[in-house]
Amino acid sequence: MRPKIFHLQPKMPLNDERPGGEDRVDEPSTSGLDGSRESIAGDHAAKSRSPSAGPPKTFTVDGVNESTRDLFNLRFAHEIIVNPSFHLQPDLLPQGSLWKMVKDNLHKAYWDILESELNDDPPEYGQAIRLLEEVREILLSMLRPGTNWMRAQITEVLDMDMIRQQADNDAVDIQGLASYIITIMGQMCSQVRDKDIEKLRQSPDNMVTRFKEIFRVLDLMKVDIVNFTIDDLRPVLMSPGVDFERATFHRILGDKPGALEITTAWIKSALEELSSSNTKEQCDGQEKGPRPPPGPFQLLNAAFLRILTWDYKKSALPETWMQDEKRLREIQCQLRQGQAVNAVLLIIYSTVGGPVQGLPSLSFRLMWNISVLLEGMHSPDFNLEKALESVSAQICCDLNKSLTERDYPALTPALQATLTGQICSIAQKDNPIRTLVEDRVQQYFTALLCDPKSQVKPIPAGLTPIQIELASIGAKFISLVNHNRRVYGPFYADIIKKLMFSSSPPAANPAQDTTQDPVSFK
Repeated sequence: MRPKIFHLQPKMPLNDERPGGEDRVDEPSTSGLDGSRESIAGDHAAKSRSPSAGPPKTFTVDGVNESTRDLFNLRFAHEIIVNPSFHLQPDLLPQGSLWKMVKDNLHKAYWDILESELNDDPPEYGQAIRLLEEVREILLSMLRPGTNWMRAQITEVLDMDMIRQQADNDAVDIQGLASYIITIMGQMCSQVRDKDIEKLRQSPDNMVTRFKEIFRVLDLMKVDIVNFTIDDLRPVLMSPGVDFERATFHRILGDKPGALEITTAWIKSALEELSSSNTKEQCDGQEKGPRPPPGPFQLLNAAFLRILTWDYKKSALPETWMQDEKRLREIQCQLRQGQAVNAVLLIIYSTVGGPVQGLPSLSFRLMWNISVLLEGMHSPDFNLEKALESVSAQICCDLNKSLTERDYPALTPALQATLTGQICSIAQKDNPIRTLVEDRVQQYFTALLCDPKSQVKPIPAGLTPIQIELASIGAKFISLVNHNRRVYGPFYADIIKKLMFSSSPPAANPAQDTTQDPVSFK
């Protein structure tokens, strides 16, 4: 059999995708977190509680294989449900990589054998027969139910015993069989492969080249069938998929000690933050009388809010969020860049004033140029200070051009220096404009978490420049939160019950600094 390598990846990049299903915000099912402490202490949480510490578990090869299989199934099902653009694609190995060199050499050796045998006098058909047999099995495996007539026809034409007898007598028609295979492929493939089939029909009579192309198109057809199945499964999985993900996750956890350690620390940190905030407000006299402790729903929302500010350098994500790490990182990067753009625009309009306000084309040009110059600011080697200097120079150039075109005086050197200094200062974490933008973003996401059913939320004052981007990012984040809440609600319920009502709450050192800045720029 020829070696084949496939991998799973999204069909489209996540950064800019805005599929309808991704932006859909469903009403969250609290799954045991319906706001009352009594419900958390109920039987529902006990059914799916997180594993408790126990004696060391002996791992076997079969056990490891089963866990690996469960993890793959969990990731696969989760990707189908939360990513409407997810499809299977053939792996494209990087040019010059070791694996590509190995793959190319193996394939070359395979096709060289075929060419050598067919060029013998008389020809040898051993390799060609093995290819025909593989093609036969692939075609039969791709047939849909109810196509028995085609199955019977393929079995009759590609009768391997008959073909071997013909080969022994040097009477096998390889060209004719290849033409028949191409015809059958044309009847079975989707419309997107019509051009590939047409190229096959026009391929040269060289059998090595023709068989290479046949297998290339067959590989594409196999992927098409899998993707068609995925599209069919997606609506079916939406409801039972939650139960499947939860059961698979529970099976992966097994009896491992400390299996939800990071998740427990994450929720505990949110509880400590809320308790500390309540205590501070009482000490400042903002509250009359003691405030009741936070409820489970409030606590979990506070924990979800912390996911937006997660410091991946300090800790891995909670175990219940591992499947969405790539999506969460991209959301965080988009949010950081959007906040930086918004802060720069606020500085421009507050510094220059009326002559540059109320001009949509200028606002768009400024936002575009700022975004381009701040592209990649989430990278470890990105120098924010130097990037902001470039932003300042470009902004001054754009403003002067706009002002002179409308018969306004250009910016004075003193004003340009002031503008540059203020823009560059947002690299500092305690910059007031930066802090203002970050706080308003936190307010917006807090409102979304408190009422996720309403997708349209008023944008806090000061965030108008990025309101479209903010709404899109918010919809994606809330969609992930809603699904996460439905799947892992019972696990969260058990952890919160132990933290809030147990005399000896689970020990877990907070994995994150509770004073972490909200979605910092850098």
